[in-house]
Amino acid sequence: MSKILITNVIIFDGSGSDPFRGEVLVEDNRITSVSKGDEAASRDGAQVIDGKGKFLMPGMTEAHTHFSWNDQPSLSAIQFMPPEEHILWCVRVAKRYLEMGWTSAIGAATAKPRLDVVMRNAINAGEFPGPRYLAGSQEITVQGGLGDNTLSHLPFRELSFGDVVCGPEEMRKSTRMFLKYGVDHLKLNLSGEYIAGIPAEASPFSEEEIAMCTSEAKRAGKRVAAHARSAESVKQCVRHGIELVYHASFADEEALDMLEANKDKHFVAPGIGWLVSTMYHAEQWGISTELATKMGYARELEIASDTLQKMHKRGIRILPGGDYGFAWMPHGTNARDLEHFQKYIGMTPKEIMIAATKLGGEIMMQPESIGQIAPGFYADILLIDGNPLEDLKVMQDPTRILMVMKDGEIYKHCKDTEPVSPGVHASPVAQATRDVGVAEALQH
Repeated sequence: MSKILITNVIIFDGSGSDPFRGEVLVEDNRITSVSKGDEAASRDGAQVIDGKGKFLMPGMTEAHTHFSWNDQPSLSAIQFMPPEEHILWCVRVAKRYLEMGWTSAIGAATAKPRLDVVMRNAINAGEFPGPRYLAGSQEITVQGGLGDNTLSHLPFRELSFGDVVCGPEEMRKSTRMFLKYGVDHLKLNLSGEYIAGIPAEASPFSEEEIAMCTSEAKRAGKRVAAHARSAESVKQCVRHGIELVYHASFADEEALDMLEANKDKHFVAPGIGWLVSTMYHAEQWGISTELATKMGYARELEIASDTLQKMHKRGIRILPGGDYGFAWMPHGTNARDLEHFQKYIGMTPKEIMIAATKLGGEIMMQPESIGQIAPGFYADILLIDGNPLEDLKVMQDPTRILMVMKDGEIYKHCKDTEPVSPGVHASPVAQATRDVGVAEALQH
């Protein structure tokens, strides 16, 4: 049995309690004890890491991830990357997320039907490093909906960003295909998106199409996620039991009432960083703030901020993450969401960090194993140079993330976090990658 003792740290355990001085004992892949104050854990046979008074916290969950989005400025550019290069891209991105402290992630949709499933399986098999991962389907859409990139002179559905269906029976076929591939959840594009030329408040799906997807998914024991910006699409999520609600910018009072009445069933990952970045950071790619305003993003950001503040006050679960992987919000910058939650939603840093950790365990469907530093939980642990409860920006700086442990294995560490005794328990993949700095990964 491998034992690692992390001493001399300030522990934020993710439970909601205030941070405390203490130490954490890890045996194999689980946390076995958490000592407070002057309490001391057993050192027998343990390799000791002196945290030197730094901030220790649970690994974070990114609730709205697109590993296959390859930092391009359009959906078509993302889709047209050949599959061989695309899976290699995903491998590099998975490592990048892990090194930035995201030890779990939800695949919100993939650009090609099996990329997410292959990624998940390879990570689980220890073939390369990455977060705990739940694999999504390709985005399922309807003719003229978000993700339908088919052309009239090239009517090949395989070239489309999304899987295009028309009617309940085509929806049944699409759903069963992705279930056959082994996804953890399906993804429906229930509303529009301004950048795609489709109003965000549009709701193009029929009730029958949605019902077919959710009934087939439930029969297989799988969840469903939805791109749902419009008020009607949010209501469709509640009516049809779609657990993962992405965006929800225009949820009206009726939609908020419905979410609140079912808040133990749904999670909202708004991807507010997409709105902020498209408004203020996309000019290099032809979208000035003026143009983004004309497209509708200034209005949506204002309404979404108000809507999400209301959701938070109602106790609806809101988690960070979403839509990173576009040119103006590249992978590795996801921790910006933490700051956005404070500025635009009015959440406190402590509430935000709980959303990124404890609620992450809930959305990953492992609330008793993921998202807290407590006995019995997986040893998914970060050591931070700085206190994110005082300054959330520290989570955006890769040099401030001193150590990343996932499942008891150290995948990233600086010299100051080297155990005092040799031979840290790690898989061959972890041993080969943990000393590579995240700065290198960000260059890819």
